[in-house]
Amino acid sequence: MAEKFERHRQPWTSDEIQKLHRLAAKAMSLKAIAKAMTRSEESIQARAKLDGLKVSKLR
Repeated sequence: MAEKFERHRQPWTSDEIQKLHRLAAKAMSLKAIAKAMTRSEESIQARAKLDGLKVSKLR
């Protein structure tokens, strides 16, 4: 079963955006970033696309 995220549809803070940029620069997987930020993978993907970041889907 997928993890439940209590922060459904919450806006991104500037600190979270900076953290996403740092984690993406370290080439972390999408799943690892989502877990570290307690956000869904879909949310991470959408924000990364908005910011022009490449996030790998390591399996």
